[in-house]
Amino acid sequence: SRLLPVRMGSAPAMLKIAMDADEQVGNQLMTWWDGEGAAPVFAHHEQVLVMERAMGSRSLMRMALENQDDEASQILCVALSRLHTPRSLPAPPLVPLALWFKSLRRAADLQGGPYALCLATAEALLADPQDVVVLHGDMHHDNVLDFGPRGWLAIDPKRVIGERGFDYANLICNPDLPTAAEPRRFHRQIDVVADAAGLERRRLLQWVLAFAGLSAAWFLEDNDTVSAEAQLQVAKLASCALEA
Repeated sequence: SRLLPVRMGSAPAMLKIAMDADEQVGNQLMTWWDGEGAAPVFAHHEQVLVMERAMGSRSLMRMALENQDDEASQILCVALSRLHTPRSLPAPPLVPLALWFKSLRRAADLQGGPYALCLATAEALLADPQDVVVLHGDMHHDNVLDFGPRGWLAIDPKRVIGERGFDYANLICNPDLPTAAEPRRFHRQIDVVADAAGLERRRLLQWVLAFAGLSAAWFLEDNDTVSAEAQLQVAKLASCALEA
């Protein structure tokens, strides 16, 4: 998408022009959420979205790196719970979560090893979904912003529906978070997220294992082996925790 800070009358706003179908449906989702857990939308027409611009100074990424990791995770969980709340209006056209895992299936065929383990876990979860909701699809520390008196609100959703645990796994795996693969941080945030989200700890660990493999597979497709290996380290932590 193309992004440009603008003003809507006197209000700071962000203009987003979606350049592909997935991003266009993401714009529709922002309108569908109607400011409940997501940034309020001022105007939307086809691929063009104008939404309120976050003007607060706080950052969840900065909090996570400055001894406020628990608080950042709890804020993200609250944002997700608001997004996952059922709406009365029908959702935009979404794709099932299982389709997203084609990259992991390809990596498992070519690489085997940890990718195969991640895929086996993912396939088991996808075969028996629980708590199916409209997902954000890319929930991480830089996609929930400080809107001042409105609180913390999400931006940049994807077009996917599936078990809500998938969205929470990204909070643990976030490849942009330098501490994601630190064992002490990992185990602490598993407990924090499971408690804040009302998720069964083992199920969350399984989703983390599946998600980390998928994320690594995406990095492989971009020839970013360093980032892929970092995500496999998160997968290893999840696998060890499941075996304990």
